[in-house]
Amino acid sequence: MVRRAAEGTLIDALEVFDTVRPRLFGIAYRMLGSVAEAEDIVQDAWLRWQQTDRSQVRDPIGFLVTATSRLALTAATSARARRERYSGQWLPEPVDTSADPMFQAERNESLELAVLLLLERLTPTERAVYVLREAFDYPFRQIGEVLGVTEANARQLGRRARTHLAQERHDPVARADHGRLLHAFLAAARSGNLNQLEKLLAETAVSYADGGGTVRAARVPVVGRDNVARYVLGLIPKFGPDLTMEIVESNGQAAILVSGNGTAIALVTIDASPAGIERVLIVLNPRKLTRFQR
Repeated sequence: MVRRAAEGTLIDALEVFDTVRPRLFGIAYRMLGSVAEAEDIVQDAWLRWQQTDRSQVRDPIGFLVTATSRLALTAATSARARRERYSGQWLPEPVDTSADPMFQAERNESLELAVLLLLERLTPTERAVYVLREAFDYPFRQIGEVLGVTEANARQLGRRARTHLAQERHDPVARADHGRLLHAFLAAARSGNLNQLEKLLAETAVSYADGGGTVRAARVPVVGRDNVARYVLGLIPKFGPDLTMEIVESNGQAAILVSGNGTAIALVTIDASPAGIERVLIVLNPRKLTRFQR
C-alpha cells in the first residue's frame, strides 16, 4: 500500500515536470548554447524534484524554474573557463526548431544563434536575467527571487545586459528581409559570384567558423566585406564534390545546410542589419551538427 502511494506520488511529480520541461530546457539551452549540457541540467533538476519533499512546495513550477536557472548559472560559470581552452572559435550548437518540440512554444530573438553568441559575452548572471526576462517574460521581482538577488539588482543586471547587446548588435532586419538576404547569399555562394556576395555583406561584416578542433576552420574571426566574401567562396571547394546546399530552419530562422553524400558538413546562419549581412556564422564541428543529419 505504501509502495503504491509512493509510485502515485512519483507519477504526479513526473506529470508536473513534463508540463514545464520545454521551458526548463529552453532556459538551460539559452544559458549554455549546448543541447547536451542543457539536457544534463534538466536531468539534474528532475533529480532534485524527485528528492524534494514536494508536499512542502507551494509553487512546483517556480521551484523547477529556480532549480534549473541556478544549475545553469553554475554550469555557465565553469563553461566559460572551458571555452577559453576551446580549439579555435566557439559557436553555440544549432538546433532544428522545425522538428524539436522543446522549442515550439517559445521561439523568439533570444533563440537566434547570433544572439546566443553575444550572450556569451555577458556575465553568467547577466545572461540569466536576460534569458528569464526577454525569452520568458518573468517579472524582475520573480527573477530576483530565482537568482537570490534583490528586484532592484535584477533590474540593473537586465539593463546592463540589454546595453551590452545593443552595443554589439546593429538593428536587426525583419524576418522576410532576413530570408531574402539568406536566399541571395546562397545563390551567390552556389554560383561563386564574388561581386554579388560582396554586395550582400555590410562593410564591417565578420565571419565566425567553429571547427571544434576536428575540422579545419579559421581560428580567428574574418573581418571586412572583401575578406568574408573570399573566405566563404574559398571554403566551399574544401567541402568536396557533389555538395547540396538547402534552406532549413535553425534556431527559429532560415539557415543553409551544406551536405555531402547525405552527411551534414556545415550549417551557415546570418545576422543582418539594414546595411546588409553583418555576421556569418559557420558551424563545422560534426558534434554540433548531429541534429541536422538526414
